[in-house]
Amino acid sequence: MKILLAEDDSRLGKVLYHMLVKQGHQADYVQNGQDALDYAFITSYDVIILDWMMPKVNGLDACSKLRHHGYQGGIIILTAKDELDDIITGLDYGADDYIVKPFKMEELLARLRALSRRSDKPFEQELKAGNIVLDIASRRLLHSNEKIELTRNEFQFLEYLFRNKGRVLTREQIIERIWGYDSDVTDNALDALVKLVRKKVDIKGKPSVIQNVRGIGYKTRDDDA
Repeated sequence: MKILLAEDDSRLGKVLYHMLVKQGHQADYVQNGQDALDYAFITSYDVIILDWMMPKVNGLDACSKLRHHGYQGGIIILTAKDELDDIITGLDYGADDYIVKPFKMEELLARLRALSRRSDKPFEQELKAGNIVLDIASRRLLHSNEKIELTRNEFQFLEYLFRNKGRVLTREQIIERIWGYDSDVTDNALDALVKLVRKKVDIKGKPSVIQNVRGIGYKTRDDDA
């Protein structure tokens, strides 16, 4: 699933983020409610996990705003509040589920699985850009009907790019997605990865499907060349 995690406790947030990625989910991590709203309004998430007590916009208000703007995905509220009235309040604001801190990671993963089973929206199994198809299940690339094997990092890079088709992804966002939130990977490593991916996806004599946005990052080419 594609998941947005909003948690202002950086220690807990990093642990949850890394565990979500380890479980095979795509995850973005922010530390306040306003950033959560900004991310959610430009990216399609299957589930959004919101801490109740966050700066700028708290989790309940963020939940309410998301529902008001038509967000149909799952929302889980994380909080230390465990009174029945608090739980009812969270659900009334539009949350699908409620987890009381402290909790075990297994509980959160189980709640995520339950939300995925209840979702009316089928998770995409193929992502396309031009004549390139990324098969999510097999983690392979289909290019002009030819199956191309991808490394883990190559697959994650293309999946992130294709899921955000047309949107410019910064170098920092891409590095965080592939190598982790607190990694010390350099821009050179990212450029080397992009070069390897281009060798597998590009057609000689045509512009690369991966467009470099100078000084910012990368995106899929608008004309799907």
